Amino acid sequence: MPAIVETRGLTKVYGDGTEALKPLDLDIEEGEILALLGPNGAGKTTLISMLCGLVSPSSGQARVGGHDIITRYRDARALIGLVPQEIALEPFQKVWDAVRFTRGLFGQGRDDAHLEDVLRKLSLWDKRRSKVNELSGGMKRRVLIAKALSHNPRVLFLDEPTAGVDVDLRRDMWNMVADLRRDGVTIILTTHYIEEAEAIADRVGVINHGELLLLEDKQALMTRLGRKTLRIELRRPVEAVPGGLSGYDLELAEDGRSLSYHYDTQGEGTGITALLQDLSREGLALRDIHTRQSSLEEIFVDLVKGEDA
Repeated sequence: MPAIVETRGLTKVYGDGTEALKPLDLDIEEGEILALLGPNGAGKTTLISMLCGLVSPSSGQARVGGHDIITRYRDARALIGLVPQEIALEPFQKVWDAVRFTRGLFGQGRDDAHLEDVLRKLSLWDKRRSKVNELSGGMKRRVLIAKALSHNPRVLFLDEPTAGVDVDLRRDMWNMVADLRRDGVTIILTTHYIEEAEAIADRVGVINHGELLLLEDKQALMTRLGRKTLRIELRRPVEAVPGGLSGYDLELAEDGRSLSYHYDTQGEGTGITALLQDLSREGLALRDIHTRQSSLEEIFVDLVKGEDA
């Protein structure tokens, strides 16, 4: 698939010397869902703000749909929908007027059927005549999403869209994301809810201290960096790991009733066969065993910790 968002050497350095974004080369393919993960202040919002024309780059280039974000700003911005972190809405404007006004700002002709479809999918249709200041925080967040989708964008940026919102909104949003993806819309998501990224993303990027540490297919990443854990339930509790098992990466549960063995899925061998034999030699009787794959959250935490070390 062709790249709809491209950056080359894109940077942002503030007047006090703070390097918010280090030289970034990034291609985002049309129709994919990319999850950008990173701690607060990592550079995620800075990147989105530059691509959306809210912050000027210090150097480098970026294009959206082939349009340079500086020299052809209007053409690039017309392709983008943005759901920001902060809720900034005109309090006395009615929901319908707010969404229709945003569509007009992008030079789009009237399309009440499209706007009705967006509002219905976000459970806002019954609130279309309500003023923004009459809505709950979750409903205001829905209005932001509706405004971002009002002009049929080809690229949708979701900057922490479900932070602090209710379960129903998350469900409605991810249902809409699935619909948009089927229509070929490219979605760039930043989130602290890593389980959401794990559930819907095609690729995962990890940013820390303004630097893109990793960009990889989600499943390939979990296979390459993930560890598996073998949980061994014992028939009788033990007070400590026997000395004869000291060569294994074992963790004893607080109640002494189970052992956890961590192993690399990409290693030459798991060592499980030898471990089970040594457990028997040490007189430990097994009740059951289970395996578990590392989650994306565990991989992310390990990456960020390793980079900060």
